[in-house]
Amino acid sequence: MDTFILLIRLARPHFLFGGIVLYVLGTGIAHYLGFVIEWDVFFIGLIWGLMVQLSTHFLNEYFDAPADMDNKNRTPFTGGSGTIGPGKLPRATAFWGAVTTLAVAASLTVLLIQVADPNPVTLLYMLLIFLAAFFYAVPPVRLEASGYGELTTSILVAHLVPGFAFLLYSGELHRLLAMSTFPLVLMSMAMLLAFELPDFANDFKHNKRTLMVRIGWQAGMRTHNLLIFTSFAMLTLAAFLGLPIGIILPALLPLPLALLQIWNVNRIAAGAKPNWTSFTLTAVVLFFSTAYLLAVSFWIR
Repeated sequence: MDTFILLIRLARPHFLFGGIVLYVLGTGIAHYLGFVIEWDVFFIGLIWGLMVQLSTHFLNEYFDAPADMDNKNRTPFTGGSGTIGPGKLPRATAFWGAVTTLAVAASLTVLLIQVADPNPVTLLYMLLIFLAAFFYAVPPVRLEASGYGELTTSILVAHLVPGFAFLLYSGELHRLLAMSTFPLVLMSMAMLLAFELPDFANDFKHNKRTLMVRIGWQAGMRTHNLLIFTSFAMLTLAAFLGLPIGIILPALLPLPLALLQIWNVNRIAAGAKPNWTSFTLTAVVLFFSTAYLLAVSFWIR
């Protein structure tokens, strides 16, 4: 039973909810525009995306294991799962988890091609999702430790995943997709910068060149605040570019939470003792509540 619990923790399933929400957002935009949702295609595409996401979790655990074992500021969202090491799971478990999930994703790719007959644009999005997810953790590219991982991951999660879901039905891109997902890309980057604050000292010690390490914690905090402000400004601007106000207004409800997060960052910068679990949880709730409210708005209109 202990081994089973460690395996579940290794997969970090709570992160999968984000992938589901963003996938549902893309499908919701297609539904809003009048495309018929084929549920066999929906579930095959969803499981394919989750398998790719799980493979990234496992690969990240495998290649980050030495640094993660030395992390003293682990939270449910940062510092790895904490399941690899002496008396826990062997490091190879993460490797074979990645192999298994990638094999399942490859099989689902063949099935999806047979069922949905995706066009070249959809296949390109699938390829970009795989490449961004795989090379996020795998050397020699290892985007996670390059300073560019935050941007590529945010584009992957907040645009490519909903874009893939949307393209399964539409076959072509639409301005509503861009107006809905581009603000989420910036909000996702802010969330990842928030994740990197508790790990800053450990990442610096192990020469893990995250964006926060590359630009420094002070500049990183300012960037975090600017990204949150700009993301909500883009959502507001979208009202003047054709995104219905009935979809935008619910997405602006988390604005007080955004202001709270900016306030917390300023307090930490001024020397206040942080509660890292609460801080990272707020970052997660801010991003995914905004994505969720956008998704629900498209589905019910």
